Amino acid sequence: MTISAIQLLLLTDLVADLPVAVRLQRLVGSLRAHFGCGAVALLKLEEEQLRPVAVDGLVDDALGRRFAVKDHPRLAAILQRRGVTCFHHDSVLPDPYDGLIDERIGEPLAVHDCMGMALDVEGKRWGVVTLDALTVGAFDGVAQGELAHLACAIEAAVRVTRMEAEIRALRLSGVAVPSGNAPPGEDNEIVGQSEAITHLLHELQVVADSGLPVLLLGETGVGKELFAHRLHRLSRRSGKPLVHVNCAALPESLAESELFGHARGAFSGAVSDRPGRFEAADGGTLFLDEVGELPLSIQAKLLRTLQNGEIQRLGADRPRRVDVRVIAATNRSLRDHVRDGTFRADLYHRLSVYPILIPPLRERGNDVLLLAGRFLELNRARLGLRSLRLSGGAEDALRRYRWPGNIRELEHVISRASLKAVSRGASRKEIVTLEADMLDLDALELSAGASMPERPSALVGITVPELASMNEVVEASQRQAIRQALELHGQNWAAAARHLQLDASNLHKLARRLGIKA
Repeated sequence: MTISAIQLLLLTDLVADLPVAVRLQRLVGSLRAHFGCGAVALLKLEEEQLRPVAVDGLVDDALGRRFAVKDHPRLAAILQRRGVTCFHHDSVLPDPYDGLIDERIGEPLAVHDCMGMALDVEGKRWGVVTLDALTVGAFDGVAQGELAHLACAIEAAVRVTRMEAEIRALRLSGVAVPSGNAPPGEDNEIVGQSEAITHLLHELQVVADSGLPVLLLGETGVGKELFAHRLHRLSRRSGKPLVHVNCAALPESLAESELFGHARGAFSGAVSDRPGRFEAADGGTLFLDEVGELPLSIQAKLLRTLQNGEIQRLGADRPRRVDVRVIAATNRSLRDHVRDGTFRADLYHRLSVYPILIPPLRERGNDVLLLAGRFLELNRARLGLRSLRLSGGAEDALRRYRWPGNIRELEHVISRASLKAVSRGASRKEIVTLEADMLDLDALELSAGASMPERPSALVGITVPELASMNEVVEASQRQAIRQALELHGQNWAAAARHLQLDASNLHKLARRLGIKA
């Protein structure tokens, strides 16, 4: 394909009705086909790191990685210059993609030739495009000249996709599209491209600026705090504080003072007036994490604040007005707690005006590899390694595992495996590959009870009385199934109910009848 032909192809895509991700993927795919290289990546500059937005020829986890500019001298050099920068096979600067070019041969390979170019949008440095090859001399003077000629077309494609993303975001939030205004900030923390996460992000976009209370539901480790931060950033309160309260860590004796403040002399040691978390969040957002842990006495005062917009400091004579949006989160079934009397029904209905369920990692498909890429790059930098990657077997193991601890567990698994590789003598100057056995997922499955079938049927190890009746055998089987499901899902009753294909309320009734306490 001639340089004129690829320019025409890129410009034709600009006027085609394509989703942003498809447009950028076609861009890097066309560049890779034209230059016949191993990989092409388009990376956006976000503060002090580069985030891949489209790649062709790199391993699956590449889109989840974040490349800190200070840790990658080649990327830093490309960013600092205008025009094409080339690194030949004898360059002493490490390549960020060593071991990450996907050649499907099972062996990690080093990059031999690399060239890249900084990209500008509206006079500001937007990011870079990089091309890497496994062949010595792939990027000669002709190739560098052709990439320079394509600069305007590549920057035009980036500019169009940027404008489309801004317009789409504004329309989703119900805001009229202004002309010439600065775009809303882009989030670079929530990693994922699965249908489940895409739907969730759309839902957050819609509800963020409504001002309604939101209840974030989900298992332990799914990242509820990250989603609370995103809701705040997308709301009109983003310029005001977001105050985080871990309700599970509040001692009952201090909970009222922490949330609502206290007056001087309210109790022994109260030597001065002190505002609480609600006043600290005035005008902004209060995030109540693990809200199901709040004592009943505090729940009544919280309900009054949600109803009237007023708080009263402990020991004070008069109330104070506050303007606070509340986002709450829990890994428990608040409905079940309402039924057993440990959570107020009226407070539950106030908090759950808009409940949002955050999907567990096992329901997010290939997102597990994108997240693994994020943690691999963090550990590579932390341990001072040249390159850190997953073997094909390790990727398969990550996909198969059910992740009862979700993203938090994945982070720990990658960190532990990285340390294990170094402790086994891996050289920091070589490409370090994490094999499946280093992840210890088999041992984790046994400890988490995840080795049982997804729908438990023939359960082993059931203890029943000698010469038991059929009813006793059935009850023993039910008891074992409930306990295994709870163990698998970290004592999350809602998740256990879904696993056992039971209504949550029916599961609680059955458990009580079988002598299992919630």
